[in-house]
Amino acid sequence: MFHIRLANPGERAAVEAVVESAYAPYVARLGRKPGPMLEDYGALIAGRDVHVLLDESRVVGILVLIPEKHEMLLDNVAVLPASQGRGYGRALIAFAEEAARARGLHAIRLYTNEAMTENIAFYRRLGFVETHRAEEKGFRRVYMAKPLDAARS
Repeated sequence: MFHIRLANPGERAAVEAVVESAYAPYVARLGRKPGPMLEDYGALIAGRDVHVLLDESRVVGILVLIPEKHEMLLDNVAVLPASQGRGYGRALIAFAEEAARARGLHAIRLYTNEAMTENIAFYRRLGFVETHRAEEKGFRRVYMAKPLDAARS
């Protein structure tokens, strides 16, 4: 059984370990560390933007949510490679959708690197649509969004 909750400062190393493991395969493909590997997770945890997914008592997934005026930015979702394929990514995104609805927000938006084709396909399967592509901070990004109904979809 798993559950999702806000990360606490003592979990910073576990959060960073999930991010490092999940994004390591992309370093060679991109020729550099992906953006999520460069974030200050101590600051994000202190800002109450990071949620953890625990399987029993072990952090196996993370979610970074940043509320905006009308939308929720899903800034990062990552699951340990050994824990992938168990529905944790879907559960984290469903959690993000509920958090956005609870705040009265109308959509979730995200971006991913265009070289991370498996992520783009995953988000499309979950109902996200591409809104545009752009280069930002040296990364070629695909921006996607998913409108949210007031009721659970």
